[in-house]
Amino acid sequence: MAADKKNIMIRFSFVVLFMVLIGIAVVIKASVVMFAERQYWQDVADRFKRENVVVKPNRGNILSSDGKLMASSLPEYRIYMDFKAGGIRKDTMFINHINEICEGLSRILPDKTPAQFKAHLLKGRKKMSQSYLIYPKRISYIQYKEIKRLPVFNMSKYRGGFHEVAFNRRKKPFGSLAARTLGDVYADAEQGAKNGIELAFDTVLKGKDGITHRQKVRDKYLNLVDIAPVDGCDIITTLDVDMQDICEKALVDKLHEINAYVGVAVLMEVATGDVKAIVNMTKGNDGNYYEMRNNAISDMLEPGSTFKTASMMVALEDGKITPETVVHTGNGQMPMHGRVMKDHNWHKGGYGSINATKILGYSSNIGVSYIIDKSYGNNPQKFVDGLKRMSLDQTLNLQIAGEGKPNVKGPKEKYFSKTTLPWMSIGYETQLPPINTLTFYNAIANNGKMVKPRFVKCALRDGKVVEEYPVEVINPKICSDRTLEQIREMLRNVVEDGTAKQAGSTQFSVAGKTGTAQISKGAAGYKAGAMHYLVSFCGFFPTEAPKYSCIVAIQWSGAYPSGGGMAGSVFGKIAERVYAKDLRLSYKDAIPEVREEIPHIKPGEVSQTRKVLRELDIDHKVAFDYNKKKEDWCVIQHSDDNVVLNQTELTAGLVPSVIGMGAKDAVFLLESKGLRVRINGKGKVKSQSILQGSRIVRGQTVSLTLN
Repeated sequence: MAADKKNIMIRFSFVVLFMVLIGIAVVIKASVVMFAERQYWQDVADRFKRENVVVKPNRGNILSSDGKLMASSLPEYRIYMDFKAGGIRKDTMFINHINEICEGLSRILPDKTPAQFKAHLLKGRKKMSQSYLIYPKRISYIQYKEIKRLPVFNMSKYRGGFHEVAFNRRKKPFGSLAARTLGDVYADAEQGAKNGIELAFDTVLKGKDGITHRQKVRDKYLNLVDIAPVDGCDIITTLDVDMQDICEKALVDKLHEINAYVGVAVLMEVATGDVKAIVNMTKGNDGNYYEMRNNAISDMLEPGSTFKTASMMVALEDGKITPETVVHTGNGQMPMHGRVMKDHNWHKGGYGSINATKILGYSSNIGVSYIIDKSYGNNPQKFVDGLKRMSLDQTLNLQIAGEGKPNVKGPKEKYFSKTTLPWMSIGYETQLPPINTLTFYNAIANNGKMVKPRFVKCALRDGKVVEEYPVEVINPKICSDRTLEQIREMLRNVVEDGTAKQAGSTQFSVAGKTGTAQISKGAAGYKAGAMHYLVSFCGFFPTEAPKYSCIVAIQWSGAYPSGGGMAGSVFGKIAERVYAKDLRLSYKDAIPEVREEIPHIKPGEVSQTRKVLRELDIDHKVAFDYNKKKEDWCVIQHSDDNVVLNQTELTAGLVPSVIGMGAKDAVFLLESKGLRVRINGKGKVKSQSILQGSRIVRGQTVSLTLN
């Protein structure tokens, strides 16, 4: 019995020892899993885990009033490598193909050599980094697709380790045109928009996020959509690209000519208040002009003589004067409550006795201030009420942010003195943003109805209108029809016989008013040595049936300037070019009957060229067989009675000639060959920096000079 008991105890001890060893092994294995292998199993769990993943929608486009693309989103990528993914097999493939990979990367991204890429990637491999940045800059979609074809990189994220982070970059096909009004978005889409239309309509443009989850189906992992993302709506603006270009060129040419530091031009459609063009130019340190801020809606400056129109309208409406009322302006200097009011020609002896029409036409400070001071000196509130009756004190509540609030001082306010009224009547001691001044003149042109400036007409989704932004009326009638008729005739006289002759045209009638105001700069105030001026012209055309109103305002320093000579001349160029663009004449009506003239035609893509020729009803023939389903390019040969399209020879791997092409065709053709394009100037291509027949190096930049 004793022997059996001893054997039992030995067996029991072995069992206990075995169980203890198993327990110790379990604890050790659990510790290894919890600590040493924690990240690995966490990654495995992440692959199986059902998780809500946010899917970002595509941001909507911004288009001009005639459907041209003004802002759109293009995908860009940052590329990374996970050196722990795929295990030893992938690592062996990576080492075997590293030279091929680096040569491919250098070909696609030529600013780094294969040796630099190799050293960089081996450094990441040594660190065993899971999110190693391969290239410091963002790359385009085309570059990303080419890189995805390289060895190892063409494998899935979990087998090969190559992965990316996508971004949406906002691109403006027309460059600086209306750039500040269109606005900008942050590089990180999560932060949204910065300013302009992009910010004002951010919720409409950005759409709604979607949600997906990852699930294993038949041994494959699929991203299944729970809630589909809703892409943002497209925004149709009121802007016209051609008119914008006209306004920008006319203004910038004048700014360069006179060396001004800020310039503004806004073109508005009279009936609707649609802003067809808005230009805001500030001089940069390099001497060129850029859109830095939306001066047209934010600058709070004394308007100067453009405000005289409002003062005269109040006096006309209240029956204080008629267009024939005569005022003796003397020798161009007149004491007013302890200060001397001067006309701009005081050193020439002034204007003497002139009627109200000529007072506005010659922009006589004495004439306007005398009328207002005599009529309202004992009751200045009545004059201010007249201005408010015309809604000059109202904030416009524009569709885009950043507008200034008009400052029209009242007699009960601080610093309203005896001299305030006469100086206020000629555009001092009052502040209006340029677009508010334009809105007032637009109301005069629009038979007294003041409409709010409009930048956006509607929002579209899949080509269908989802929301409209109708014309809004601020004031249905700013004054009587009699006053309107009188003031419009007086404004026409300003251009025909007054200070704004350079704003006029021989083709149609223009009405408007010049303005010159000295800008106070800091402690120097209005003293000599701080002579900064705002020169402006605001008006409308054609006078008989106004279609467009426009304001041009320039900030300039130097000798006493001329509003008509500076701003008025810019207005005149804009008006004539817009008027010519707006003519609805057929091509055949524009050429003499004695000779049927064929216009100059640029080289381009065959199908598009033929489409234009058919629209213009110009006889033509194609001198080669071309495939309508693919792109073929042609050069043009003119004959006496028709046009011949000859084939452009394109050799694979060689740079084509784009001389004579328009910018759109030239950029498309060169970028389709893998080249980058930089454009200088406007018009057709005059020269290209890389000559025809040179071997193509993908990613190389071609500079095109247009003329």
